[in-house]
Amino acid sequence: MIQIFRTVDGEIRREEEITKNCWVALTDPSASETAEIAEQFGIDVADLRASLDEEERSHIEVEDDYTLVLVDIPMIEERNGKDWYMTIPLGIILTKDVIFTVCLEETPILNSFMDGRVRGFHTHMKTRFILQILYRNASLYLQYLRNVDRKSEEIERKLHKAQRNKELIELLELEKSLVYFTTSLRSNEVVLEKLLKADSVKKYPEDTELLEDVIVENKQAIEMANIYSGVLSGTMDAFASVISNNQNIVMKFLAVVTLVMSIPTMIASFYGMNVNPEGMPFAEDPMGFWYVLLIAAVISLVVALIFAKKKWF
Repeated sequence: MIQIFRTVDGEIRREEEITKNCWVALTDPSASETAEIAEQFGIDVADLRASLDEEERSHIEVEDDYTLVLVDIPMIEERNGKDWYMTIPLGIILTKDVIFTVCLEETPILNSFMDGRVRGFHTHMKTRFILQILYRNASLYLQYLRNVDRKSEEIERKLHKAQRNKELIELLELEKSLVYFTTSLRSNEVVLEKLLKADSVKKYPEDTELLEDVIVENKQAIEMANIYSGVLSGTMDAFASVISNNQNIVMKFLAVVTLVMSIPTMIASFYGMNVNPEGMPFAEDPMGFWYVLLIAAVISLVVALIFAKKKWF
């Protein structure tokens, strides 16, 4: 899908054709659409479709007629009926007259520009537009990281009540999201540092200040991701140990109960043997059954008290 936008009298408007100083947003474009754009503006098709590869790393490429800035952006993915976090590439291609954005999916970062919700946004100010995208990207990472932290606290409260595999799997999903975020943020940091030094992207004094703000936001997101990842990893290890310890306690309890119950079983087995009852205690006594039952109960009780004193229960 191709969408064309242009700032007219301070307002963002949709256009039907690509003109000078416009912004062309390509969302999951077809091969024919990218081939047409590549031929018209002299852009390598591989660079135009680079951001459509989910495994593509963040980088900058400077060519004679254009500059490609590729960064990872956070996205929400639905799995098993719940929202989890991942990252996908976003390509920004800067030419002399037009700026292109290429992404595999619609993203709230670009939607905010399309809806005119970003102040100071003008399509003819291409460098500032790139920096505004990067700034909103870093801010979205921070927002999602706070959501991850809230989710982990909610799952932790559930684990305090009942240790189940479901909650541990959810924590694992959050940990995976943090790994994706940390890796992507570090790659983006390299791109931002190169962008700060790059001469191919013309920067004005206010643009340099905005770029420095983007770098600060990105570093803050990296620190938050590292902190949350460490806390989440420690929480998972702690609860895994608690669950394992609870399992050991249950197994020990069952073993003690089995041992205690084996005493009356053994006594009953002795008296149930098919042998001459002469010589067996209480064999001829009318109250023999109750005596044997009482002895078995007393021995079992004594053994149970010994185990309880040793705190095996």
